[in-house]
This record gives sequence, C-alpha cells and structure tokens, in this order.
Amino acid sequence: MQDASKRVALITGANKGIGFEVARSLGEAGLTVLLGARDAGRGEEAAKKLRDQGFDARFLHIDVAQSETIKAAAATIGAEFKRLDVLVNNAGIIDRADGPPSTADVGAVRRVFETNFFGALEVTQAMLPLLKASSAGRIVNVSSGLGSLALNADPASPFAAFKIIGYNASKAALNMLTVQLAYELRDAGIKVHSADPGYTATDLNGNSGTQTIEEGARETIRLALLPADAPTGGYSSKDGPVPW
Repeated sequence: MQDASKRVALITGANKGIGFEVARSLGEAGLTVLLGARDAGRGEEAAKKLRDQGFDARFLHIDVAQSETIKAAAATIGAEFKRLDVLVNNAGIIDRADGPPSTADVGAVRRVFETNFFGALEVTQAMLPLLKASSAGRIVNVSSGLGSLALNADPASPFAAFKIIGYNASKAALNMLTVQLAYELRDAGIKVHSADPGYTATDLNGNSGTQTIEEGARETIRLALLPADAPTGGYSSKDGPVPW
C-alpha cells in the first residue's frame, strides 16, 4: 500500500545530470520520486542508485517525443498514486545542426522543438488531471537564460553571442507555456514556474559549463517545494529573477 500522505514527483529526463540531482534532492526531502527516462536500462540504474541511498525512487518509462509513452506514464501514476504533486519538465536536447537563423537546419529546429516544447506541453496536459488531484501541485519548466528575449536582445548580455535559433526559441516558447499555464491555473492551487539552471556542466554542453550539477539544480528544487503562499508564474535562477 502507498502512503497517501507522501508527495509524489515526476521528473522527465531524470537518469542523469540536473534531472537526476533534482530527483535525488526531492527524494531527500521525503518525496516519492519517479525518474522519467526514455532508456529503460539507464532509467532503472539511476532509480536504483537513489534506492540504494534510502530514497523512494522508481523508474518510469517516458519519452517526451512519443505520445504513447506519455499516456502510459500518466495511466501508471493514476493507477498507483491517484495524483501527482510535482511535475518537473526537465527533458531537453540540443542538435548540432541547429545554429543562427540564417544557417540552422530547419529539420534540427523542429527536432529541438519536438522535445523541448511540444514534449513538455504534452506531458503537462497528460499530467494535469493528476496535478489537480493534489492539494498543492507544482510545475517547474526547466528553461534557460538563452530563452530570455530580453537577454538575447541585449548586446552586453553574456548570452549575446549564443544565437542558436532552435534551442533558444524552444526555451522562449517553454517560458510562454509557464506564463499562460500559471494564469490558467491561478485559482487551482498549482504553482507554475520557469527555472534557469545557469551555465551548468552537463552532457548537453559537453560538460563545458562553469557551474556544478548541484548549483544548476538548486532553483528547480526550490521551485518544486514552494509553500502554499508563494507566487506563481515566475522565471528565476539561483541568483534571482530572470528577465523574460
């Protein structure tokens, strides 16, 4: 029998990097963590690592680019837990054929959007009935400072040189999802936020980031555990608000 009082969190793309650290920290906070991953072997291995540390961690097969796995994951959570308390839309990709608007491969841009935006949207839609069954639902969309229109437009910004149209635009679209969903759910008790991890050393950037995984996961963890009186609809990093 499941403990009906124990909060349940789903983290997509959780078998490594920031997603795994978010899952570990939420497990440490006492939540049941569902590690969403498209590769069953890697997902189960990651979940076992957390179980070996004493956390309640389960692998959940979900490929955010495959609708059938999203529907099956929602059905599994509904059957076992009846609700979902925290959704962290962390799964994301880059594509080497992406680049500046004048030269980016359009197919690559579509592939990036399929995971980074459409995948997050579809997962959110599938999980919303379960989140609404929670007394304190939380949705955290793992975005990027590269998704900020203000920072992209500022020639003095550290992001000024990084004009990767597919990735940047997909994160800007994810931020729009945050804004609109926060408004739509404003009376449902569900807090929705975008988290900017900062330039973190992960496989996504060839481990070239200047922050540790722990630093990069910090804001996502904080937003996932927000109290009931916290605001909704924000965009922030561990250093504070990020301009839209």
